Amino acid sequence: MLKKENATLATDIPIKPKIKHSKKKINLAAIWTISPVTIWLLLFLFIPLFFILVVSVMSRGTYGGIEYTFTLENYARFFEPLYLRIIVVSIAMAAATTLICVVFGYPFAYIIAQSPAKYRTLLLLLVIVPFWTNSLIRTYAWIVLLRTEGVINTILLKIGLIAEPLTLLYNSGATLIGFVYTLFPFAVLPLYASIEKLDRTFLEASSDLGGRPWQTFLNVTLPLTFPGVVAASLLVFIPTLGLFFISDLMGGAKTMIIGNLIKNQFLTARDWPFGSAASIILMVLTLMMILFYLKVSGGKTDDTELL
Repeated sequence: MLKKENATLATDIPIKPKIKHSKKKINLAAIWTISPVTIWLLLFLFIPLFFILVVSVMSRGTYGGIEYTFTLENYARFFEPLYLRIIVVSIAMAAATTLICVVFGYPFAYIIAQSPAKYRTLLLLLVIVPFWTNSLIRTYAWIVLLRTEGVINTILLKIGLIAEPLTLLYNSGATLIGFVYTLFPFAVLPLYASIEKLDRTFLEASSDLGGRPWQTFLNVTLPLTFPGVVAASLLVFIPTLGLFFISDLMGGAKTMIIGNLIKNQFLTARDWPFGSAASIILMVLTLMMILFYLKVSGGKTDDTELL
């Protein structure tokens, strides 16, 4: 009788699952899930970045190439006036491009966000359409428009507004036009996303409290959409530093930015160590600008501060 009761009690006792074994399975599954991304980043990001960092502290060979002798001369060269000027010009061009894209992109994005749904898709499509064409082809289209015998000069000459063709190409202005045209959609899309999510009740509350339209914009709309402004600025500023082909084609290499310098060191001067050092400095500049933008926007991205 006791044996039967013991057997019954034994069968009633729940068997605890092996938690450790299940955890191992979960961990292995997670590892297998992230392993392709990890391998990709390791092969195509971290290893090349480490190689660039190592080469940047090496010396240039007599006939090009790399001599594996440690030196910091490549970084010291950037304190020469020529290269400091290139850095200043690069930052100035990127800042001007960012300012123009954000200032003109904000009202454009606001109009899209306020448009009826049936027109909103069409307007967004007009912003996205340029992405369907290679940026190099679009740059050549601007060359056709701006050159001495181009469309703009031809029209101005025919209607008698000018006596001789204007120099619209191969200068800093043409380079800036190319930057703005290429990167304008990168400013509009994040601005639109931020404005479209804007809670209209805040605007109504401001209006009910006697706020004028410009006061509502400065005190409510702009602070609430400031994350979109920051995102747009980053998406425009960072690529501008490396768009060397626009500076080459539309600026005639007269407006050299740091992207042109890196390209020339690798392909023309065959000075890989100095080109690698320039690449590291470009990444440091980019990181500094990201940290600066995040610091500036840190106190303005919280909507609760407006209440």
